[in-house]
Amino acid sequence: MSALRLVLRAPPEQRLDLSPLTPDRLVGLGTATIERLAVGTTRAAVHVGDVFAVHDGDPATLVIEGGSERFDRVGEGMRAGALRLEGEAGMRTGRALAGGHLAITGNVGPFAASGMTDGHMEIGGDAGAFLGGPLAGERAGMRGGIVVVRGRVGERAADRMRRGLIVVVGDAQRYAGSNMIAGTLIVCGQADETLGTLMRRGTIVLGRPCLLAPTFVRAGDADPVFRRLLARAVAPLCAEAAMLAMAAAHRFNGDMAAIGKGEVLMPS
Repeated sequence: MSALRLVLRAPPEQRLDLSPLTPDRLVGLGTATIERLAVGTTRAAVHVGDVFAVHDGDPATLVIEGGSERFDRVGEGMRAGALRLEGEAGMRTGRALAGGHLAITGNVGPFAASGMTDGHMEIGGDAGAFLGGPLAGERAGMRGGIVVVRGRVGERAADRMRRGLIVVVGDAQRYAGSNMIAGTLIVCGQADETLGTLMRRGTIVLGRPCLLAPTFVRAGDADPVFRRLLARAVAPLCAEAAMLAMAAAHRFNGDMAAIGKGEVLMPS
């Protein structure tokens, strides 16, 4: 059976909450019921059928054709199945993702993968600030799973990250890996000296040399066995990141202004 498809009728006139539209939540619902699901957030009531033409199919694979920066909470809380949005998305994309495969072909807004615990998320464009970071009042950000960003990431990517893997093919803006508790962040592009600010533990792998804060100290060469294992794990996700993991021979410990048990690996 083919995938369930939602085709955008016209650009939305208000921000929409698309969190009800995940494969696990749509199982057993007919087309008419799906069309009546509420997705409006700010003005008059808006339902799925007002925004999308619904084409019947297997909800285990959901395809949304057409995106918008006003599409908030895409894939939030998803636990199983596959969701693909062909276009861009707004804030909190993949928030609390707990399983399945979420793919966004365009850019996403801030707080993508916030609170994520499992699953696989693929972002074809750029990601906004606080990728994998916590919402206000939360003590930890991403706690598991895999995120691959083919473009750039905004400020504070992986902030307070506790577990999981984030791969950024492009550049990272200021304070990437800030307050990291654990987990792995790979930046294939360029980062700056605010990288890893107050990180406690965890691993950051850089594709290009970067001037670090003075609270990071040189700690010899990176373990070649660890680099090979990391490269092997990352290879199915991004060949470039796998090659960089093998090339990242220099190791720095920090941030010594915090616990100081984190590490940054970078090439010569």
